[in-house]
Amino acid sequence: MTESLRVLIVDDQRMVSGGFSLILSVEDDLDVVATAANGEEALAVARELHPDVTLMDVQMPVMDGIEATRRFVEEGLGRVVILTTFDRDDYLFSALDAGASGFLLKNAEADELADAVRTVGHGHALLAPEVTRRVIERRAAASASTPQEADERLAALTPRERDVLGLLGRGCSNAEIAEHLFVGEATVKTHVSNVLMKLGLRDRVQAVVAAYETGLVRAGERSDT
Repeated sequence: MTESLRVLIVDDQRMVSGGFSLILSVEDDLDVVATAANGEEALAVARELHPDVTLMDVQMPVMDGIEATRRFVEEGLGRVVILTTFDRDDYLFSALDAGASGFLLKNAEADELADAVRTVGHGHALLAPEVTRRVIERRAAASASTPQEADERLAALTPRERDVLGLLGRGCSNAEIAEHLFVGEATVKTHVSNVLMKLGLRDRVQAVVAAYETGLVRAGERSDT
């Protein structure tokens, strides 16, 4: 039997963290190990309990979620999903830079919350279209590569790796990429790893940004898989 994913919920509103905890507690494969009211408290808890996934609010006293996320990533304290009401785009840009593995709206349905934890806990980025695509498109538009810079970055990739990067940029999962390219998922995982390594990217979220920055994907495009 697969071990349950250990979850830490960080929010200064106890009703929010309590509600999320209640939702996740009924899932057999998810284990809420603790809640915390601010980033500083979350760091102390994470160092002791080693969660797999932390759901992190942004606006909190003592230490906000962005700084806490940066510290989580630096110390290797598990993967972080930012909880947001999407009031401030700049918070999301900063969270992406800090190393967040994804973003989740606070009004997400119960099954979306549980699926988000599973997605990130199993090593994938959470590319929810309501949040991440808008953030990535704005970020990419603001820092778009020149044609020469884009060509230089893409020159490091094989044609198949470029295909994979383009599909990542459209939000495809490994299974969808495998289906689109008529290869096995193990092959896709190898290609994804190679893309991240060659372009110096941390995770799939950064790969999506790179796909936009290099022009492989343009704003508004969607997967046709």
